[in-house]
Amino acid sequence: MKQNLQHVAIVVNDYDEAIEFYTQKLDFDLIEDTRLSDTKRWVLIKPKGDSGSSILLAKGITEEQKSRIGNQTGGRVFLFLSTDNFEIDYQKLVNNGVIIIREPSIEEYGKVAVFADLYGNLWDLIESKKSEPYFYSTRI
Repeated sequence: MKQNLQHVAIVVNDYDEAIEFYTQKLDFDLIEDTRLSDTKRWVLIKPKGDSGSSILLAKGITEEQKSRIGNQTGGRVFLFLSTDNFEIDYQKLVNNGVIIIREPSIEEYGKVAVFADLYGNLWDLIESKKSEPYFYSTRI
């Protein structure tokens, strides 16, 4: 049996502001934006060049859903963005005004910096050491 992770949902406040942030600030591709009802859309984004899973932008509707916006993991790093050129991608984040939470550092698994998305969800930008894939983090 073969399985793969297809989508990961991020709860957002507004579809359009989220699309703008992810496509303009993080340079992700908008894969799909389909209106399902007056309040619900199916919005998929993914990093350029990624052929794997995508991110589903899911608008918070209920008070419980809205309470999770920006803190889906209780303040821990939520998503891990892998790169093959840390310096270029990190500089793009800085140039685009993305909030850097933790400056770049060299760890046993590679180069890493922590940044926040427009709602405060934390992301790692990681360039793994060439000899091993990024399967774990001693910081988790």
